[in-house]
Amino acid sequence: MNQYDYVVIGAGSAGCVVANRLTEDGETTVLLLEAGNPPTKPEIQVPVFWPKLLGTEVDWAYWTEEEPYLNKRKVFCARGKVLGGCSSINATIYIRGNRHDFDSWQALGNPGWSYEDVLPYFLKSQNQQRGASPFHAVGGLLNVSDIIDPNEISHRFVEVAATMGYDRNPDFNGAQQEGAGLYQLTVKDGQRHSTAAAFLIPFLDRSNLTVQTGALVTQLLFEGTRTVGVEYLHEGTLHQVRVSKEAILSAGAFDSPKLLMLSGIGNAEKLRSLDIPVLVNLPGVGQNLQDHICVTVAYRATKNLQPALTSNIAEAGLFLHTESNLDAVPDLQLFFSPVLWVPSGYPQDGPGFAGTACLTHSQSRGNVTLRSADPKDSPAIRMNYLQSESDVQKLVTGIKIIRQLLDSQGFDEFRGEEVAPGADVSSDEALQTYIREVATTIWHPVGTCKMGTDPDAVVDSELRVHGVEGLRVVDASIMPTITTGNTNAPTIMIGEKAADLIKSAGRV
Repeated sequence: MNQYDYVVIGAGSAGCVVANRLTEDGETTVLLLEAGNPPTKPEIQVPVFWPKLLGTEVDWAYWTEEEPYLNKRKVFCARGKVLGGCSSINATIYIRGNRHDFDSWQALGNPGWSYEDVLPYFLKSQNQQRGASPFHAVGGLLNVSDIIDPNEISHRFVEVAATMGYDRNPDFNGAQQEGAGLYQLTVKDGQRHSTAAAFLIPFLDRSNLTVQTGALVTQLLFEGTRTVGVEYLHEGTLHQVRVSKEAILSAGAFDSPKLLMLSGIGNAEKLRSLDIPVLVNLPGVGQNLQDHICVTVAYRATKNLQPALTSNIAEAGLFLHTESNLDAVPDLQLFFSPVLWVPSGYPQDGPGFAGTACLTHSQSRGNVTLRSADPKDSPAIRMNYLQSESDVQKLVTGIKIIRQLLDSQGFDEFRGEEVAPGADVSSDEALQTYIREVATTIWHPVGTCKMGTDPDAVVDSELRVHGVEGLRVVDASIMPTITTGNTNAPTIMIGEKAADLIKSAGRV
């Protein structure tokens, strides 16, 4: 049986980073296992084509269970099944989150995770094309750039927001997050710069790095409570490898808890009901599921607004507070798109533009559980979107703010009829009905292996799984609370910080 110092499970936004950093030491051997395949699909490289990737062979294409507060709809959940994971199929937006997000993580009992602690790890990854500054760095492996050819109407969105009293914000990752501006992207030379492109593919010639694609991990192997190996399925055959130091689980907010539960780590009663031997009773595994939910207002356009190939579609944005007693963290994030981005069931032909309101911190919580003890079964995902009435009210407010912006004089030369929800949908009651009919995810699930010291925590502040040795979780599932904005950049940061934690432990 082959043996490695470390086995990293999942070559996604965090896993590629960890595998790279651990193999910087030529004496350290790493096996990186990925269920998907190399990113050979041409559309991956073209930023504007990311919607074409959803539901294809590079997407796990999960669905939630029937959502009780969304009229029992099942919601589509895209997850990258390819080297680079979600960073290979997402909209490439680079948002770190709000400084208060990380300070709150530390306040929850996670020393070392304050904003001042994690900022160096954001900087470590980054090659900021604008140049170095107190909030940005150059020379890192991940390219962060402005949109190369933003649409004229995206510029107009920022101008209109400014005339309506919102701050102009050229840098959502700078001194403040609030305000309107164009998003920065993980794009290099006009092409997507996923973590596979940045951290993995240029380093495949390292003799101490082994990458196995098409490998579905079925369980972790233990001697007592010590992690000693990994079992995976490849081309119909089961394989086992031994790990001498640590296994690192980077399979994401759905599949990391799934694999823990398949390996006997989770709610003991539920595991026994599936005849899975219990290794550690850790009831928080799969709980605390959080996501960003959104709703869109779309208009036909009176002129062609074809976005460039280098566009990420969601070109401009606005972070804002909806309440007068301003909290430290914006509660809405708006996305503006120069396309007719509409919910299913609405007209999708012809030019258009759209504003999308996204809750940054939903009050609702969901969970991930096993359907069976078969590793090939998808996890059962229950988001409980809009469980909280306050979430619905904030989305109603979001629709009203989008309409104030897009119905303003600044958009007169572009604006045709409102397609979704339609100008006749105007009362709060009608808007709430629309929201429950069409609201959907923006694909940012986190929190299912949360970091902390409370009874529902799954990992400690060094990301070690409670109750076992030689096992860490390193991905968005460890977030105790979701970050304010797109989750890819903080997931990369988690990979960077974890790599240093792992290296430090390995030197002891």
